[in-house]
Amino acid sequence: MDKYSYGLMCDFYELTMANGYLKFGLKDRICYFDVFFRTVPDGGGFAITCGLEQVVEYIQKLKFSDEDIEYLRSKKMFEEEFLEYLRKFKFQGDIWAMPEGTPVFPNEPVMTVRARSIEAQLIETYVLTTLNHQSLIATKASRIVRAADGRAIFEFGARRAHGPQAATLGARAAFIGGAKGSSCTYTDFLYQTNAVGTMAHSWIQMFDDELTAFKRYCELYPNGALLLVDTYNVLSSGIPNAIRAFNEVLLPMGIRPKGIRLDSGDIAYQSKKARKMLDDAGYPDAKIFASNSLDEYLIRDLVFQGAKVDFFGVGERLITSKSSPVFDGVYKLSAIEVDGKIIPKIKISENLGKITNPHFKKLYRLYDKENGKAIADLITVYDEVVSDEQYDLFDPAAIWKRKIVTNYVKKELQVPIFNKGKLVYQLPKINEIQKYCADQMGTIWDEVTRFENPHNYYVDLSQKLWDIKNQMIEHK
Repeated sequence: MDKYSYGLMCDFYELTMANGYLKFGLKDRICYFDVFFRTVPDGGGFAITCGLEQVVEYIQKLKFSDEDIEYLRSKKMFEEEFLEYLRKFKFQGDIWAMPEGTPVFPNEPVMTVRARSIEAQLIETYVLTTLNHQSLIATKASRIVRAADGRAIFEFGARRAHGPQAATLGARAAFIGGAKGSSCTYTDFLYQTNAVGTMAHSWIQMFDDELTAFKRYCELYPNGALLLVDTYNVLSSGIPNAIRAFNEVLLPMGIRPKGIRLDSGDIAYQSKKARKMLDDAGYPDAKIFASNSLDEYLIRDLVFQGAKVDFFGVGERLITSKSSPVFDGVYKLSAIEVDGKIIPKIKISENLGKITNPHFKKLYRLYDKENGKAIADLITVYDEVVSDEQYDLFDPAAIWKRKIVTNYVKKELQVPIFNKGKLVYQLPKINEIQKYCADQMGTIWDEVTRFENPHNYYVDLSQKLWDIKNQMIEHK
C-alpha cells in the first residue's frame, strides 16, 4: 500500500458521530476519554503497556487529504461543513499516558484524552489498534523472558505475523518486553533492536553436503559462525560436521565459534548430548541456541528439565500471542465539560465488568519505602490530594476489605504527552524503554508474576471516586 491515510484509518462510526457533533452544535464540547483494558492476556497478573511512540507519530501526522475528502463526499452521508472541517483538521487536545514499558492492571487508564468532541472521537481506532497490539506482544514477551530464567530470548516470528506492520511493530514490542533482538531487519533499521540470524535449512540443502555448507559459512562469517545442525540428523551428522568445520576453518584463524542451533526434535535431550559433544571437542564456550514453536510453558519445562540451552528463538507463539491473541483495550467517555465544569459520565451494564469508572481521574502507584515493591494502585478524582503519610485503601468490589498503608512513596503513573496539540513529552530511546520496563518489573511481587493463578494486585478507587460512581449507578 503506497498511500496511507491517517485520517481514514478509523471506524466509520467515528465519522458519522463526528458529523453529528458538528451538526448539533457539539463540536466544541470538551470530552475526556480513557483507554483501559478489562482482562490480562493468558490469565496473567498484569500487562505491559506499549505503543505510545506510534500514537505520538499518528497524532502529529493526522490530517485529511483532498482525496480523503472526495471519498467521504462520495458516501453521500456527510455535511459539506463537516468535510470542510476535516480539510483543516488538526488535533489540538491534551493527552496523558503511562510511559511505555509500565506494568499495568485491568481497569486503570493507560491513556487519557481531553479534547473537543470530534478530535477525541476520531482518534479512537488508531489509538486502540496501536496500544492493543503492541501491549499484547510486549506482555507475551515479558512472560517468555521470565520463563527463560536469565537466558536470552530472541523474537523470530516475522514470517508468521499478521502482515508486515505487525511483524515490524511486534518485534519492537517484544524488544521492550525483554527480548534481546529480532530476526526482523526492518525493525532493527527503524528502532535499533539488534537484528540477528544466520542460516535456514535451505543453506545446507543448497550445497552438495552438510559439511561443505558449514565450512562455507564459517569461511564467509568466521566471527558469526552459529550453525543450524538439524537438517539431517542432529547427533550423528549435524554436530559432528559442525565440530569438523570449526576445527578445519575457524581454529586455523584463531577464532572461536559462536555455537549451534537446534530447531526440531527433543530439545532437552539433544541439548544435553550436544553440550557434551561440544565440550569434549574443546568448545565449552560454544553456545546452544534453540527454536521450534516455543512459548513460555515449553521454555519453562526445558529449563526445569535441565536443558543445556543458552538462547531461545521464539516465533509465531510470540509475534501473534497465539495462546491469547486479543488485548481487550477499550476507549470510553468518562467526562465532559460544560461551562468549565467537569461532569462525570458512566457506562452502565448488566455485566459488572463493563461498568466504567467515571470522571477525569489521576492514577497513582504506592511503593513500599523499605523494599520498593508496589503495594497497590489508586485511582482518584483529578483534584484530590493523596497524602504522603497514610492512606485508607479499600477493595472497590468489596468495600469492607480495608487496609491503612503507611511508609510508602506515591508516584503518578500518567505523564503529559500533548498539551493543546503540542508534544510536551521527550520520547525515550528503545533501549531506555526496555531498561525502564525491566526496572519496573522489579517492583512487582513474584506472586503477581505467576503464570497460573497470579495474586490479584489491587487497583483501588478513592472514597470520593467510589461515592461518585456508586451514586451514578444508583440514579441511572
